[in-house]
Amino acid sequence: MNRLPELASLLDDELDRILPPATEPPERLHAAMRYAMLGNGKRLRGCIALASGFVAAGDLRAALPAALAVELIHGYSLVHDDLPAMDDSAWRRGQPSLHIAFGDCTAILAGDALLTLAFEVLAQPPATERSLRCVAEFARAAGSRGMVGGQHHDTASGQQKPDRSEVNRLKTASLFAAAARCGGIMAGADSGRLQVLGDFGEAFGLAYQFLDDLRDREEDLAAGSANALVEQDETAVRKYLMTYLTRAKHAVDCLGARAGYLTDVLDRLDLGEALPG
Repeated sequence: MNRLPELASLLDDELDRILPPATEPPERLHAAMRYAMLGNGKRLRGCIALASGFVAAGDLRAALPAALAVELIHGYSLVHDDLPAMDDSAWRRGQPSLHIAFGDCTAILAGDALLTLAFEVLAQPPATERSLRCVAEFARAAGSRGMVGGQHHDTASGQQKPDRSEVNRLKTASLFAAAARCGGIMAGADSGRLQVLGDFGEAFGLAYQFLDDLRDREEDLAAGSANALVEQDETAVRKYLMTYLTRAKHAVDCLGARAGYLTDVLDRLDLGEALPG
């Protein structure tokens, strides 16, 4: 039985607790932050952080600050991704995107506030040297050498882009890897275990993004439009997906008896027809 719903429920409860109430001024901004964060999110990054903490210390709550921080960072990125200047998406998680519901200006500011809150969470007493290490890890993973850099490559026109694996590594896998590493850091994992946790997070993130790209490709082809994978060999892309999935499974096997929650994370990948026959 997959146990991720209990982890996601814990994260939902804690996010509800730490987000400013919608009745606190500025009310509209705080309402927008809550709208963006509370709902139907899968909480995969936060679950990976919690699961990695469990691997290191046998305690699901040991990595809670890191898990909340990565969910807030991811939430901010989705708010900004949906904006007209980026992906121009009108829907998110079964409801109107934040800029549709609250306007572009409020959406931009709410995203900024969510990113800032992530680092406030990590700095809350009793912040330790472990928390400071996580601040550095997440800042690197979310910045120009990580997620934001990948988003830039994905949206910029008129430039030669890196290959798709590198874009996916920056845009998606970097934050998954940081979630796994920071979960381990908060729980006191040693350097060897942190390396394996980071390998798991990166491999899982690459598999996750390639799977998402394949689904986007099918939707775009059905609509008669193009996406970055349309001209690529579909068989090769599916083999990339299998390669990264195998790497993630190997990392889990190396982590021992406490890695069951990470196995549950892998089981959340709904592969369908994506794997090569």
